Amino acid sequence: MNTATDYLEKNRHSWNQRTEVHVTSEFYDIPGFLNGNSSLKDIELNLLGDIKGKSILHLQCHFGQDTLSMARMGAKVTGVDLSDKAIEKAKELAQQMALDAEFICCDLYELPKYLDKQFDIVFTTYGTIGWLPDLDKWAGIVSRYLKPGGQFIFVEFHPVVWMFDDAVEKVGYNYFNEGPIEESENGTYANKNAAVKIEYVGWNHSISEVVNNLIKYGLEINNLEEFDYSPYNVFANPLEFEKGKFRVAHHGNRLPLVYSIVATKK
Repeated sequence: MNTATDYLEKNRHSWNQRTEVHVTSEFYDIPGFLNGNSSLKDIELNLLGDIKGKSILHLQCHFGQDTLSMARMGAKVTGVDLSDKAIEKAKELAQQMALDAEFICCDLYELPKYLDKQFDIVFTTYGTIGWLPDLDKWAGIVSRYLKPGGQFIFVEFHPVVWMFDDAVEKVGYNYFNEGPIEESENGTYANKNAAVKIEYVGWNHSISEVVNNLIKYGLEINNLEEFDYSPYNVFANPLEFEKGKFRVAHHGNRLPLVYSIVATKK
């Protein structure tokens, strides 16, 4: 991998492959979603609060379920994603559900070429920043699209968990960003038996890297929380200790799996 285009095209293709699997998966449950289920989890719902009438920019929105869930709550939402297959599906769902949501297909860093307005809230959750090499640029995008006094709401898998191997047993990766990590997997987190082989490039980002870049671009950190569970069943050897709350069984509650940040643009 030598150029930015290499990682972008590899990851775009990987998310196009995932999307084709995800839209028919039980994990994403599109029939239930169309029937009224929200895809948003308690962690982010508690952070969002009442969003009726708010303008929201949803970064790295995949095929738009969370975007459309927020639209259902009365927000005016714009979703952005790298995958053209995902954005096609998001637009299809919006039309099917008669919801007013806008979707843009582009690399997050290129968003200023496609969008020129500010929002009450910028929102991004679960498995997003690991696809980005440069959190300085990322934080700049977040700040650019927030109105003064606007809120950034961020929920992400905890960087400690990305230190471990796939079995979540041995430390195999650096907590800090050492550069690109090129890997491949059979299947996807939403269907581990899917007949696809996916190649991708990712980066590990420490919490200090996230926080300090947000501060650099004029965001004030209001709240940072860490959680000893994941609302998604995506890790090896899962234990559902409460409905919709998963831990890695052999670690119990000793491992942080998710964290959240709320920040306000000054």
